[in-house]
Amino acid sequence: MKIDFVSDVACPWCAIGLAALERAMADIGGDPQVELRFQPFELNPGMEPQGESIAEHLAKKYGLSAEQLAQNGEALRRRGEALGFRFDLQKRDRIYNTFDAHRLLQWAAERGAASQLALKRALLQAYHGEGRNLSDRDTLVDIAANAGLDGEDARRVLDTDAYAQQVRERERFYQEQGIRAVPSVIFNDRHLVQGGQPPEVFEQALRQLAGLSGQSL
Repeated sequence: MKIDFVSDVACPWCAIGLAALERAMADIGGDPQVELRFQPFELNPGMEPQGESIAEHLAKKYGLSAEQLAQNGEALRRRGEALGFRFDLQKRDRIYNTFDAHRLLQWAAERGAASQLALKRALLQAYHGEGRNLSDRDTLVDIAANAGLDGEDARRVLDTDAYAQQVRERERFYQEQGIRAVPSVIFNDRHLVQGGQPPEVFEQALRQLAGLSGQSL
């Protein structure tokens, strides 16, 4: 079974969605034959490297009040806690351009699915749990190294335009497929689950698709 997880590391519901998908895969048990790949999507492709205040950005983009932001933040914190993902909303006070992070994820994918997953988890936790600047290349190198990847190789990627074309092509492909919001989780190129769904939704999708294909979980 192939799963394309279209997302942005700046998206908190993408962190929820990934944690829920992984919980569903663990709850099924056994050894599910799943090929999980992370595909790029930028929430704010035109954002400057210094980023913006999250409160100001969301107020401008969605018209959310300070009270609504606080309520949303608490809902995220609770959902994350239930899934073993830690949000620190005090530290995560700015939103950044994530294009270089997506380039690194494309690079990590060539080193295997496990490497890409490890980097994706590390990027999500670094931003949402520690408030780190994912547009800063030294920070990205440090995150990659802590995720078990070669830091010097990561720096060489970031110091060039490596994987830039691949990221833009994948972004354009999913936009042309009608993807406008993330996370968008696509099973076997045909079946779509969107949003930070609970594990039960992903477990149901996994079981149904495995049954359709005759695959055992």
